Amino acid sequence: MAARLQFNRDVMIENISSMDRVVEERGRSRRIPIVIAAVVLLVVFVVTLPAATRWFRAERSVDASSLRYATVTRGDLVRDLTVQGRVVAALSPTLFSTGPGIVTLTSRPGADVRQGEILATIDSKELQAALDQANAQLLSMRADLSRQRIEGRQSHLRAMQLVELHTLRHAAAQRQLERVSLLAKEGLTNQTELETAQDNVRIVAMELDQARSERTLSGETAGFESATVEQQLRRQESVVAELEKRVESLALRAPFDGQVAAYSVADSDAVAASQPIVQVVNLSSLEIEIALPEAYGNETPLGTSAVVSFQGRDYPGHVTSVAPEVVNSQVLARVTFEGGRPEGLRQNQRLTTRLTFESKHDVLKVTRGAFVDAGGGRAAWVVDGKMATRREIETGAFSAGEIEIRQGLSEGEVIVVSDTAPFGDAKTVMLR
Repeated sequence: MAARLQFNRDVMIENISSMDRVVEERGRSRRIPIVIAAVVLLVVFVVTLPAATRWFRAERSVDASSLRYATVTRGDLVRDLTVQGRVVAALSPTLFSTGPGIVTLTSRPGADVRQGEILATIDSKELQAALDQANAQLLSMRADLSRQRIEGRQSHLRAMQLVELHTLRHAAAQRQLERVSLLAKEGLTNQTELETAQDNVRIVAMELDQARSERTLSGETAGFESATVEQQLRRQESVVAELEKRVESLALRAPFDGQVAAYSVADSDAVAASQPIVQVVNLSSLEIEIALPEAYGNETPLGTSAVVSFQGRDYPGHVTSVAPEVVNSQVLARVTFEGGRPEGLRQNQRLTTRLTFESKHDVLKVTRGAFVDAGGGRAAWVVDGKMATRREIETGAFSAGEIEIRQGLSEGEVIVVSDTAPFGDAKTVMLR
């Protein structure tokens, strides 16, 4: 009985031991996946930790597909400006009517004309009548001047005659005084007669002096009156000359060899004085009129190099004039061709003109974009993977498509060149 129990106990012990070993193997098999999962989680945590750190550090997130990027490079930068220009004639005067009347056109728009050729005539009855009246008044003034000169000579002759008469009287009075003085010395006459003779001499001398003064004044008066009439005559001659010019200019003539641009009136129209009639252009002096942005007005000195594109070719030129005023935020300037203008140009034709202000070599540069306006040219967003970080920069010269970078960026760095207004004041932005 005891042996059987011992046997059973031994059997039971063996069975329990075997069971314990099985349970241990199952525990180990369960721990392996747990360890592997933990290792995987650890690896994922280590890998994603920088991204997560950046994500939590970012102050804002922006859709990356809505942005435009550019790489900072090194090279040459040409500071230029491309604008649309309009072909204009440097000489394009407008001829005006010099008086009211009926106009007769003798040419047509687009016709080539020679200097002095009549382009239009104006039949002005009013102006012709004014000229006739002025001529009549001029003739009357000339007659008045002649009459004044004759009267002056007559007055002068009368004054001369009076002086000579008083001279004779003075001489006679002197002889009478001498005779009376001799008789008085011999006692043949009294003192009264002597004094009377002396008084006569003094009276005649006074009359002689008065006659001489009147002769002088008569000459001065005649000269003054003649000069006054002569001045009136010269003024009237000027009036007549001006009217003659106006009547002569009723025939509008071409001031130079050129082309009729346009008529402002129709044939047989009634026109007023100073009304525009016809515009003439000198095709040998065609220039390009360009409208510069206001900011470039002071940066465009006379002589600035320009290139005009026409029919697939570039023609060199330079700036000849810059307007002193700003109109609608633009400054008008003129560009003339160097070495002859291209054939086939037409007035008011639109052409592309490029102005070159400055050329720089071996500088850091980046594509021009809206980020300059958003940050005032003082900040840029540097892209590193999925993050964009704000950085202070200093810009230099601007060209039509590039910007010089003086400080803040290095060659090869990528920045956001599109509008960075969505970034706001954030220092770092996550690019989704």
